[in-house]
Amino acid sequence: MGVYEEKKETCGTICLKYLLFTFNFLFWLAGGVVMAVGVWTLVEKSDYISLLSSKTYAASAYILVLAGAIVMVTGVLGCCATFKEQRRLLRVYFVLLLCIFLLEVLAGILAYIYYQQVNEELKLNLKKTITEKYQQSSYEHITRAVDKLQQEFKCCGSINSSDWSESVWIRSGDSKGRAVPDSCCKTPSEFCGMRDHPSNIYKVEGGCITKLEKFILEHLKIIGAVGIGVACVQIIGMVFTCCLYRSLKAEPY
Repeated sequence: MGVYEEKKETCGTICLKYLLFTFNFLFWLAGGVVMAVGVWTLVEKSDYISLLSSKTYAASAYILVLAGAIVMVTGVLGCCATFKEQRRLLRVYFVLLLCIFLLEVLAGILAYIYYQQVNEELKLNLKKTITEKYQQSSYEHITRAVDKLQQEFKCCGSINSSDWSESVWIRSGDSKGRAVPDSCCKTPSEFCGMRDHPSNIYKVEGGCITKLEKFILEHLKIIGAVGIGVACVQIIGMVFTCCLYRSLKAEPY
């Protein structure tokens, strides 16, 4: 007995340690996925975000980036807490898991709320944004976003190409005789927007508003699913943490 004085670990504690370690590794990978989805939404699709008056879509992505970064740090902390068997670290780890859980649920809820509002927002604001801000000074980001939207989704105008007849830019001499922007053309070239015949420009039923709405709804589903999905997995981690904490507390030092 004098030779062997280490704390005896039960089989259950050992199993919990390795289960929690495995969970932390997967959790760390999931954190990378969550952060990647948030960064991709903000970087790759940032032009389209500028066309939205509401900040809810961007806020959901920012929350995912923040949650993903914390998840990756927390995963490392969880591994240390598991193998060092320090109850204080396990308490910190549990609190961080709970905070991340709440952040991801919040991102999912925001995505769901905005999912219900996106159609109405686009109807109210997209046409106004296009007609009043396109090719106007200090709104270069809007111009880039509209051109990208029309080319990428092969559409022209908010509802249809006739929306451009109300554009401040089209009505001014700055348009140089164009009926629509050159980005409406099937084969874009300088001054191709002077001819608005269906053979030359995109005439899509529902216009860009339908295409943009579909795009946003699909990405809101991804944001919501990733946020809620990882949050549900975290519940397993919190259960494992509680079990290991109780097991360590019950064992003698």
